[in-house]
Amino acid sequence: MSNDGLARYRQREQGYRERALKMYPWICARCGREFSGKRVAELTVHHKDHNHDNNPPDGSNWELLCIYCHDQEHSKFIHQIRYGSDAPATGDTREPPKHKALSGLASLLKKDGD
Repeated sequence: MSNDGLARYRQREQGYRERALKMYPWICARCGREFSGKRVAELTVHHKDHNHDNNPPDGSNWELLCIYCHDQEHSKFIHQIRYGSDAPATGDTREPPKHKALSGLASLLKKDGD
């Protein structure tokens, strides 16, 4: 990729990344890890349909993934394209995360709203 192409890519990414970080909690949608401070840099915006030009204003094509889960997601996609996996692209057979990052939020909101 040329320097101009890389600069355009980074500018485009910065626009949807800022929007996604404002829309979604700073939690990896796959593993459930929470991020804050400098560690937010480890969260990436994953395009669910793998089309980086598909950036609807409501963010419906995005999810925040940590760098490790994002790499895994793209590896699965590349494997599916190369080898024609029978599994659907969106079929996630992994167990849901056991860590419930926002489990106590409802009770905290009730206390404030009394």
